[in-house]
Amino acid sequence: MSDRTLARTRTDLSDFLMRHRKRLAPADAGLPSTGHRRTPGLRREEVATLAGVGLTWYTWLEQGRDIQVSESFLLKVAKALKLDDAECSHLFLLAHRRPPPPEAYQWPSVSPLIQALLDDLVARPAYVTNLRWDVVAWNAGADDVFGFANREQPDRNILRLIFADPEFRRRFPHWGDEAPKLLAQFRCDLATAPDDPAMLALVDDMKKLSPDFRRWFAQPGMESYARGISTILDADRKQRGFTHEILTVDEYRHLKMVVYFQQ
Repeated sequence: MSDRTLARTRTDLSDFLMRHRKRLAPADAGLPSTGHRRTPGLRREEVATLAGVGLTWYTWLEQGRDIQVSESFLLKVAKALKLDDAECSHLFLLAHRRPPPPEAYQWPSVSPLIQALLDDLVARPAYVTNLRWDVVAWNAGADDVFGFANREQPDRNILRLIFADPEFRRRFPHWGDEAPKLLAQFRCDLATAPDDPAMLALVDDMKKLSPDFRRWFAQPGMESYARGISTILDADRKQRGFTHEILTVDEYRHLKMVVYFQQ
């Protein structure tokens, strides 16, 4: 990146931080009001205190100086400034020229508009997953098929459903053919964040819970992939066949919507 481009990025970073600092009133951050202020918003020292970072380093960051700060530092600043997910991603792109790490977004929620889109897909089961294949949002059709609403949060995970839920496995007539393809797809996603603690913890748990998962995970060269389940038995033991389409909901948070189309 050229010096001119770097200088422009630092200016953009400075403008971004000042704009978001000035939009917050002390009450927004849980601070007592100290009467009339000459300038709107929070002071730099207040942001540094709320974030738990050094005032000098925050000041230099806001001034656009050529310094390097950690991911943890940026995440603390983002929280103090009450940035939403898109704003946090923009902060990282300005400061690090890359989006936040996936682990910054465990169990994210979706926007009301994404949930409305899910709900509008009345005839099609659909759900949103993160990089770990945790199901973070779904519609009534998906709940009818998978029973997400009646599961505890840790159990609303597609891998756990497939490999560690005997009841669901009995509703999966082609389990032996489809489960390895789903695992192969998950391994592709794992390659996006191979050192992520939450991803590795899930893999360790699944190895303990499922001998099949453990065996297939260790096999190289699995070249058939699947994001969703193709055949499932409904409550009346009637077989339902599906194809799938995958939509990106948020590329920085690795959120994908899986839509099921009945054959």
